[in-house]
Amino acid sequence: MLGVYKSHRGENLSYWVRPTTADVGIRAFGMNRNDLLQEMTLGMQSILLAEKQDINAITRKVARWEVSHEGDMDILIVKWLDEVLYRSEVYDEFLVECQPMIRDGIIEAQVSYVSKDDVELEVEIKAVTTHEFAFRQVAENETITSDWAEVPSFDGPGWYGDVVFDI
Repeated sequence: MLGVYKSHRGENLSYWVRPTTADVGIRAFGMNRNDLLQEMTLGMQSILLAEKQDINAITRKVARWEVSHEGDMDILIVKWLDEVLYRSEVYDEFLVECQPMIRDGIIEAQVSYVSKDDVELEVEIKAVTTHEFAFRQVAENETITSDWAEVPSFDGPGWYGDVVFDI
């Protein structure tokens, strides 16, 4: 069952950093695909941050970000995650919150971001990979088991995703 869990910062979450051989990955759960994308995005951003930062004390700006890709939804999700990293690197816009909507080959999102100069980053993600990538619906009474002690299993209905990042 999808539960509400607390991160090391005390916020509710439904994503977990999961072990990989050389890089870092995220497993996330959501009630629908938009929730799942939000959890995957926030999970990715949490990997970057150094611990014990209060990003809520930083002045935020809001915007609407969009990416598109016809065809494979997995590639659309990867493009979105790449866009979040790109905006941080090129425009110094570090995403801290988002409300994405996936429809017809487009992801549109209302985002809150802060200046990247105002946050302390611990690691750098070089790329979003498609290695072990998953973004799919989980049927009622279907269980997504976990191979990792630190990541819970998930009972449907809902959505789950896995993504590995090259660091």
